[in-house]
Amino acid sequence: MEAKKLIPYSLYLPPKYHDKLKELAKVRKASSTIRDAITLLLDNEDVYKSAYNKGITDAAKVVYECDEAQMVAVKGKDLGAILTERIKGLEMK
Repeated sequence: MEAKKLIPYSLYLPPKYHDKLKELAKVRKASSTIRDAITLLLDNEDVYKSAYNKGITDAAKVVYECDEAQMVAVKGKDLGAILTERIKGLEMK
């Protein structure tokens, strides 16, 4: 990407990410890292969505398979199943 074709953009970050970004800036990788992440998100929505949904599915599986969550029942349904449904509701369509 040519430097003369780049347009500055400002954003607000939580302190922990700001600190990590400052570390990347010391080795001159902060801008390119952010640029790559944004490009991936905007240009390859399906890649982002599929990775996000995989994380949601994995989290739901961990909760569902938790023995302790299956021991607690709410209105006749085990807590693991209830939480799994709620987590799966976060999937991107």
